[in-house]
Amino acid sequence: MSATTPPRIVIKVGSNVLTRDDGKLDVTRMSSLADQIAWLRRQGYQIILVSSGSVAGGRSIFRANKRLDSVEQRQLYSAIGQVRLIHLYYELLREHGIHVGQVLTMKETFATRRQYLNQRSCMEVMLQNGVLPIVNENDTVSVTELMFTDNDELSGLIASMMQAQALIILSNVDGIYGPGSTPRKPQILPVVRQGDDLTPYISREKSGFGRGGMLTKCAIARQVADEGIKVCIANGKTPNILIDLIRRPEQTVHTEFEPNTQPVSPVKKWIAHSASFAKGAVRINDCAVSALLGKEATSLLLVGVTAVEGDFEEGDIIRILDSTGRVIAVGRSAYSANQARQHLGEHNLKPLVHYDYLYLE
Repeated sequence: MSATTPPRIVIKVGSNVLTRDDGKLDVTRMSSLADQIAWLRRQGYQIILVSSGSVAGGRSIFRANKRLDSVEQRQLYSAIGQVRLIHLYYELLREHGIHVGQVLTMKETFATRRQYLNQRSCMEVMLQNGVLPIVNENDTVSVTELMFTDNDELSGLIASMMQAQALIILSNVDGIYGPGSTPRKPQILPVVRQGDDLTPYISREKSGFGRGGMLTKCAIARQVADEGIKVCIANGKTPNILIDLIRRPEQTVHTEFEPNTQPVSPVKKWIAHSASFAKGAVRINDCAVSALLGKEATSLLLVGVTAVEGDFEEGDIIRILDSTGRVIAVGRSAYSANQARQHLGEHNLKPLVHYDYLYLE
């Protein structure tokens, strides 16, 4: 992204923000969010909206005439609800003269570098032409193991892919509740710094209409912040929350994850999010572990590999395990699994994973 590119913000809106207590889409809140997005664009920001709500939207206006399993329900209601969701955004943003474009994606679209770049190019051309991308998972074809954990995970991938300056995750809570919080007097952690332990403060409960929870949000927020992107978790039901996060963040209740100040290459950002796409794994000896985790940048050589697991091709993402099976890194393999097995422990060969395509966990 060039120095002249306007600053980019990815905004993720959860199902609990967009739905009323009866499960129907809250058009009034959607209208308020559209007004705030229009304000941000007038301030010079490029906005990418990652919006949940299709399944809730479909379920609120349609009832199946027979009993469906969970996958069939998601496919049916998302197909119906996505039409309503995008139509509402279209009408609300058209009042501000903003054109919108729908981007339906799947987890496997991020698995290969070619598909990843094709998707990025599509959204780049939309932004360059003033079109607001509205992104959602394609629940009509994404099922079970092929699904994102939730749209928090998707929004993190989008923020990384599009080299955003900030990711704002709008939920139905004000942020992460810190020490001393009670239902009557909640204490929100204003800032999470690199290395802070959040384990005592994170609820494992999932949201009412969505698939995720604060545990997922924090894991995604940490990873995205490690890549140099500021992340805010805030309450999407708070009036003018997006405007206040820009105009007066110090006076606005939310949790902010401080970004890593060290630059991270776009390729490494892709690899950082690719662990769940890994096609196989390699185990390495203790010397290789020490080299990878040392202070100097080091590639993974075949001489340090003790075993190859699974079946993968050249260019696939693989996990790198220590002798106990702990994942210490992910990377892009320069060999197929069969080639790697043939050359286990050999010297003077090109790296199995070059440092430029290696991400330490």
